[in-house]
Amino acid sequence: MASVSLSLRTVEEIFKDFSARRAGIIRALTYDVDEFYGLCDPEKENLCLYGHPNETWQVNLPAEEVPPELPEPALGINFARDGMNRRDWLSLIAVHSDCWLLSVAFYLGARLNRNERKRLFSMINDMPTVFEVVTERKPVKDKPNADSGSKSRGSTKRSSDGQAKSNPKPAEESYEEDEDEHSETLCGSCGGNYNADEFWIGCDVCERWFHGKCVKITPAKAENIKQYKCPSCMKRGRQ
Repeated sequence: MASVSLSLRTVEEIFKDFSARRAGIIRALTYDVDEFYGLCDPEKENLCLYGHPNETWQVNLPAEEVPPELPEPALGINFARDGMNRRDWLSLIAVHSDCWLLSVAFYLGARLNRNERKRLFSMINDMPTVFEVVTERKPVKDKPNADSGSKSRGSTKRSSDGQAKSNPKPAEESYEEDEDEHSETLCGSCGGNYNADEFWIGCDVCERWFHGKCVKITPAKAENIKQYKCPSCMKRGRQ
């Protein structure tokens, strides 16, 4: 097995590692499926499918270290090869691979805080699972709710008349509804996903949303802004 860099710390670095390992596994189960099938000889010992950070894949014995350097993928995938329909067997490995990819990502992200973990999962969740790719299933889109067209994200937004607009979500609304409504909102500065636990501010010109910390605006400072213009719109206004 290739060694794992223990310096992985940021959400972006962990997501990059996840994406590369995922790409390797998908290649094994799709483009290279005949080669992969041949390597999974039921007469051999317990075999595992690994995805590596360089987007390659490998069928190999499990790590000998106890505990291993990383969580291990499903063990003995080769034993069921000849006893199952080929498509069903590949689908089963795909499901186990999805579980392994998530476990590795959150193992590497053990030092992330709550908001960072939530952002990491949101980035991962925006991608089709290995199972969906292998079985050619289209991800089910979330049903839009009544407020899905609103730009409000529960953060302070200033109107042209200087009045603050705020649409905080009622406490009784479910977590799933909140995620459905806001999951596609990205910070116009860092590209990070919306997080209800952080202060956001919306530009009254381009209508993009930003982390307050990314544009150096605090909630207290926002109260004194009649019309907020993001750095990009401010720059265009000076040209």
